[in-house]
Amino acid sequence: MTEIERSGFFHPAKPVYRFTILFFVALLTYGSYFAYDSLGAIAPLLIKALGIGREQIGATYSAYSVAAIFTVFIGGIIIDKIGTRRASLLFSSLVVLGATIVALANNMTMIYIGRIIFGMGSESLVVAQSSILARWFKGKELALAFGIALTLSRLGTIFSFNLEASIAKHFNSFRAALWAAVIFTILSFLSNVVYVVMDKHGEKYLSLKEEGVEEKIRLKDIKEFPRAYWYVVLLCVTFYSAIFPFTSLSTDFFHTKWGLPMTLTAAASGFFLQVKNFFIGIYRTAGGITSIIMIASAVLAPIFGGMVDRVGRRASIMILGSLMMIPTYLLMGFTNIYPAWPMIVLGLAFSLVPAAMWPTVPLIVKEERVGTAFGLMTMIQNIGLMLFPYLNGKLRDMTHTYKASMVMFAFLGVVGLIFAILLKREDKKMGGILEMPGIEAANS
Repeated sequence: MTEIERSGFFHPAKPVYRFTILFFVALLTYGSYFAYDSLGAIAPLLIKALGIGREQIGATYSAYSVAAIFTVFIGGIIIDKIGTRRASLLFSSLVVLGATIVALANNMTMIYIGRIIFGMGSESLVVAQSSILARWFKGKELALAFGIALTLSRLGTIFSFNLEASIAKHFNSFRAALWAAVIFTILSFLSNVVYVVMDKHGEKYLSLKEEGVEEKIRLKDIKEFPRAYWYVVLLCVTFYSAIFPFTSLSTDFFHTKWGLPMTLTAAASGFFLQVKNFFIGIYRTAGGITSIIMIASAVLAPIFGGMVDRVGRRASIMILGSLMMIPTYLLMGFTNIYPAWPMIVLGLAFSLVPAAMWPTVPLIVKEERVGTAFGLMTMIQNIGLMLFPYLNGKLRDMTHTYKASMVMFAFLGVVGLIFAILLKREDKKMGGILEMPGIEAANS
């Protein structure tokens, strides 16, 4: 028998060990995803309890994105300097600290400070998570590992929108919901500790490579990017600026315009009734309808990713996804159609466009510049995410309706559509590489 066979079921070289690490690494960001949307999930309660406007709720998301912009420059450097294990613990600690400050805060200034600290840790933790997955799964099941990690992370958002209002109602305090977010960040920190222990143990037996951070910006590379890359970047910032800033106040939107409840009124006395109410709430509560986008992404993103690999048509898919957003926002802004239906369409768009957009970058940028390309794209994306949540809230407070906001988001869809069309036209000049299936595109 070999040493690995003699060592038993849970040897670091066995798949079961690797996938156990994947489970805990996927949970690293569960808490931060839950806490990120905790304020939006209980926005109507915060507005009433703190006497603030929607502008301030949007600004809490903007504060997070301010931190995210700077994280692009320093997060990867920290990981390279002190190693992934220590860096991940540092970032997890910042997430817990930021969420705790938000839960304790008695004024908006402290909430903004907490969100900035939280954003510094959360965005850096995503970068660290990518390095960890590459360390354990590169050359094996890396795409599967990334897909599982993203799905578990998205569950944090889904549960936040569906549970936070119920937690606040049960304890008769919005702070209870914020402390629930803190508890989930602590659980993610503990998952990080488990990963560190398992990684140290595995290092004794395996020749694990310390993967460097790929998404780092090298300024000298920027001037070499082709025009097609900039169309993708501009589409990225307009697309994401029409999604996440919208969800930051969509719970309030659905609650105020359609009168949808924050929670189901019927109390669930048993476990199975609670589970039933949770799923019913997805279509009947304000937070539940907001979560439809993330549910669609968690379920459909891996499917659409495989479809893009098989059929290509990346530029065409980005055109379709951008086009779908325009009538969706206008319908929600100017009609009384039940919002679950347009949100399903928006969820389809949110699954289609990223599945086609992110794999486009390595096809149009030279391999040695891909890290800079992704880092710059993420930074510019966060500039949009810094601006538009604030504008969404500001427009709502100024006009007392969400119609102007919906026009703004529809307009972003129009701008994204223009960039997608320009990208397809540019792709024709490059030989149509973006419309090719994955294997053909990689070999061209």
